[in-house]
Amino acid sequence: MPESNAPTRSTHRQRQAEATRTLIVQAATDLFLETGYAGTTMDAIALRAGVAVSTVYGAFTNKRTLLAAIREAWHQATGQRDTYRLAGEQPELADRLRLAAHATRRQWELGARMMAIYTAAAASDPEAALELGTALNGRRTNIGRIVRAWAEEAHLDAARFNAAYLALTHAEVYLELVGGSGWTPDEYEAWLLGHLNAEVLECRTAAARAATRGTDVD
Repeated sequence: MPESNAPTRSTHRQRQAEATRTLIVQAATDLFLETGYAGTTMDAIALRAGVAVSTVYGAFTNKRTLLAAIREAWHQATGQRDTYRLAGEQPELADRLRLAAHATRRQWELGARMMAIYTAAAASDPEAALELGTALNGRRTNIGRIVRAWAEEAHLDAARFNAAYLALTHAEVYLELVGGSGWTPDEYEAWLLGHLNAEVLECRTAAARAATRGTDVD
C-alpha cells in the first residue's frame, strides 16, 4: 500500500481508539451511578461498553484511572478552562465576574453526577478519597490564583475577595440551592453574580473606610 496512506490509517486508528475510550468512560459513569463504585467491576464496564475486558484494561489500568478520565471528560464538557481564559481577557472586572459566574454554574450543573461518583468512591477507596481531596484543593489553588490576580488589578483586598469567591462558588452551595431548594441553574447564576458584585462593592467600601481612618489618625 502506498506510503502516503500511512498518516490516514494512523488517524483513523486514533479516532477509533478515542471513540472506544469514550464508550468505556460513559459505561463506567453509568454503572458507578447505578450500582456504586465499589459494586462495579471492570468486567461489567466492558459488558456495558460492548468491548472485551482486555480492551478496558488496555485503555484504563483500574477503576481509579477511570475516575480521573470521568473528571477530565467533565472538565472538557463544562468548557470552564476556556471560559476563565476568556474572562481574564476582559478589561472590566464586572465582565470577568459575569463569565466566571457562568463558568461556575456550568461546572456544577454538569458536575453533579461526577461529584456523586467521587463521593461514593471516596467512601470505599482511601486512594479515591485522596484523589478527590487533591482535585478540590487543585480547584482552590488554580481558581484562587486567577481571582487573586483579578482582585489585585481592581485594587481590592485580594485575600478577602478570594475567600468570599471560593465560599460562594463551592459545590455544596449550588447543590443546596438547585438540588435542595429547587432553584433553576439560571437563578443560581444570577444569585451568584449578584453576590460577587456585592462583595466587590463591600471590599471597596471597606478600603474607603480604612483610608478614612488613616487620614483621621494623621
